[in-house]
Amino acid sequence: MRARLVRSTPPRLRRAAIPLAAAPLALLTGCGASHPSSGALSPEGTFDTGGAAPAATAPAPSAVPTAQLYKTVIERYRAYQAAYKQAYATNDPSGLPAVAMDPLLAQLTKDIESTKAKGEIWRFANTFNPRVYAQSKDGSKVYVMDCVRTLAGYRYSARTGKRTGEVPSGSFVYRTTVQYDSGAWKVAATVRDRTC
Repeated sequence: MRARLVRSTPPRLRRAAIPLAAAPLALLTGCGASHPSSGALSPEGTFDTGGAAPAATAPAPSAVPTAQLYKTVIERYRAYQAAYKQAYATNDPSGLPAVAMDPLLAQLTKDIESTKAKGEIWRFANTFNPRVYAQSKDGSKVYVMDCVRTLAGYRYSARTGKRTGEVPSGSFVYRTTVQYDSGAWKVAATVRDRTC
């Protein structure tokens, strides 16, 4: 099955989950944990919780120990999801450049502008459980897998504030590329995969 590019909760392309992002899915064990993890896979069953806020400028990937690198990437992924949610709730993509880059940034900006032109606002609630599953050889890209569960997703009229539509709840696996760019980690692409 070929995965396609979408956003966690794309207004038109799966308004309930990504990306960013997200979308409807069946619940996966551990989906929606209330505490952040380092994102590193650990067959021994241990994981790192806790976390300091991500630095505005991250050190070069090659200079960072793997565990710390993965923690930073997961924090940046979560920052992207928060900015994504805010951008659609306000029809204002101005917060996205801090956490996203092209080609995804251009796609999201265009979609938000289209949503605004239609007089719509999208609001949604998602849960996340991201994990790092791969890294590029040069260390400039880290790949995150997440079972994103959409608890609720609604479309509202920007003029009246009345709810005009909704997206069914559910869960999907999203595979996201987080890329090092000019001193910061940013989400560059997100692909929605199978249900989880």
